[in-house]
Amino acid sequence: MGWETSAIGDLTGKRALVTGATSGIGTETARVLLRHGAKVVITARDERKAADTVSDLGDVDVITLDLADLPGTIAAAQGVVDAGERFDIVINNAGVMVPPFTRTMDGFELQIATNHLGHFAWTATLWPLLREGATRVVTVSSLAHSGTKGIDLRSLEPNGDPRRYKRWRSYAESKLANLLFMKELDRRAKAAGLGLVSVAAHPGLSATNLTRSSGPLHFLAGAFSQPAHAGAWPTLRAASDPTLTGGEYVGPASLRQTRGRPTKVGMTSAARDPRLAAEVWAASETATGVVFDVS
Repeated sequence: MGWETSAIGDLTGKRALVTGATSGIGTETARVLLRHGAKVVITARDERKAADTVSDLGDVDVITLDLADLPGTIAAAQGVVDAGERFDIVINNAGVMVPPFTRTMDGFELQIATNHLGHFAWTATLWPLLREGATRVVTVSSLAHSGTKGIDLRSLEPNGDPRRYKRWRSYAESKLANLLFMKELDRRAKAAGLGLVSVAAHPGLSATNLTRSSGPLHFLAGAFSQPAHAGAWPTLRAASDPTLTGGEYVGPASLRQTRGRPTKVGMTSAARDPRLAAEVWAASETATGVVFDVS
């Protein structure tokens, strides 16, 4: 039968933080964590969507967060740190997928800014709350990470990437960056002797609003994909399975990882490249202006 959400167990007394939880997989992830007793905090860009989500889910707190705005992201994370309440689970779920070319106010292409740099700055600024104990950081990636063999580091420089914009390439690079970040955070945490667990997940092919900008894929997702609650299973397993001790990647088990119960899955050689991971980490520190000292 495979993994079931019943395996999550009782999360009473645990605190979880989920970015981008006002729709799709983020909402379903928050819903199940609440059902198992966790205190859940979500982030949202849009106040109306946040209010609708609170009405739907019930007892959740909301942090206003736009990951494409680096100064705002750092300020929001610092506000969480100043509040002083630790988190047992942090799920970096928010993202954008193949939009028309957009440059953020900080000068970065929107997908690399939101999907990777924003979460890098967010997690780095939250670090004082995460480094103690066995906090579990889940980074949500995608099957699309296999669509690129590397990352042009110029994409991590404001106005620095001279390549013609290709939305799928940019999306693939941002999702590869997610996995490189997860692996490098895992390496650094273990080297520092910390109990933090860094893992990643992907939802397979799931019917959510994320694919709306992707043209034919949105139609295919609606016709052939699994529902959002099933797409949340890999994230939920990554967030709760005690046998995952860091560096693992969880995705659907069936039909080439597009659907089904969650299991440990592989990733490309580029995603496992420690040299590339270290380079992306250093470039991300420069891009965000945040030194992420895992110690």
